[in-house]
Amino acid sequence: MSTSPPQWIRRAREQWSNRGTSRPSFAEEPGPGQESVWDYPRPPALDPDARHIEVRDGEDVLVAASDRSVRVLETSHPPAFYLPPESVQTGMLTATSGQSHCEWKGRAEYLALPGSPDPVGWRYPAPYEEFEPYAGWVSFYPDRVRCTVDGEAVRPQAGGFYGGWITDDVVGPFKGEPGTQGW
Repeated sequence: MSTSPPQWIRRAREQWSNRGTSRPSFAEEPGPGQESVWDYPRPPALDPDARHIEVRDGEDVLVAASDRSVRVLETSHPPAFYLPPESVQTGMLTATSGQSHCEWKGRAEYLALPGSPDPVGWRYPAPYEEFEPYAGWVSFYPDRVRCTVDGEAVRPQAGGFYGGWITDDVVGPFKGEPGTQGW
């Protein structure tokens, strides 16, 4: 069941200055076949994607695979890819302690590989209405598990907290790098 964001969240959303309507002067210029994360909107766009996604653990065991994902495209962030729950191999993820809150999607819960307390992914079980069609879909931290998009190894977004997936088709600079806290 989704909910509308509370008033304090709606007020916070209004404070953003970078909304994808104009690319700042420090943004990298995208080449052919590339996207600038500075052209992504805020609030984020949901972009269905049919490329083949694989997620593997440190032992190269398949955790999840899908040809149906959705990219969340938000100004200054590399996309986060979300996979449908049925793409996760049975028994490969367990809920772990901790939670966080996204002003666009709502309360996130974290998922770990069996026997580990450290999260490798997250999901929104009851997101805000904009993200409701993707309730329960899972995204992964590419610095904790090996993620690929059509065979290309994903590079993690800097900063330790963010879960963006950097591939050759996106250019930044990206939030999470030094000096980007106010973006």
